[in-house]
Amino acid sequence: MIITVSRVFGSGGSDVAANVAGQLGWTLLDNDVVDSVAERLGMSSAEVSDIEERVPTFAERIATSMRMSTPEYVVPIADASLTDTAEMRVVDTTKRVMEEAVQRGNVVVVGRGAQVLLADRPDALHVFCYAAPEVLVQYVITHHGVDPDAAPQEVEKRNRQREQYIRRNFGRDWRRFENYHLCLDTGRLGIDAAADLVVAAARSRFNLGA
Repeated sequence: MIITVSRVFGSGGSDVAANVAGQLGWTLLDNDVVDSVAERLGMSSAEVSDIEERVPTFAERIATSMRMSTPEYVVPIADASLTDTAEMRVVDTTKRVMEEAVQRGNVVVVGRGAQVLLADRPDALHVFCYAAPEVLVQYVITHHGVDPDAAPQEVEKRNRQREQYIRRNFGRDWRRFENYHLCLDTGRLGIDAAADLVVAAARSRFNLGA
């Protein structure tokens, strides 16, 4: 069984995921996914992160727009029509790392397109964490040490990168609620209450005991 936690930067989604994994006793896959992918591809973790957060080229933005506007252009990541770029190798390897982790036991996976890569699994629960802009800004100031003057721009940049990563690799709108079973406003709920809701949903969906 698997729980994927996608999160707007500044929503505390990683904290929610860690809380959930702790309550359920499941393995947490967060930044260690990057480390595993980097090791398999012979890259550094920083290089993998840079690829995930890069700004797409103009040609890639045009191609993505075509796939999003016309259904027949939406293709799976393994389709030969997509160029075998470093980013696609990262995406493919990320999927293998996640699937192998699930084979070893129950896991909570944070970000990196897991909600799409594992969308067809019947044993998955997909969660999205978000919050109001002012909450996101305050969170990154408090928890990430971002300068208050730069925080709004950093939040906007990081979330735009995440949105573009999902769009250009999977032809999906990252923020659409249809991608998820459960969407949580962590600004209103708080981290602990949000995690409790995920755990309750997982127990119900997977028929887990209390």
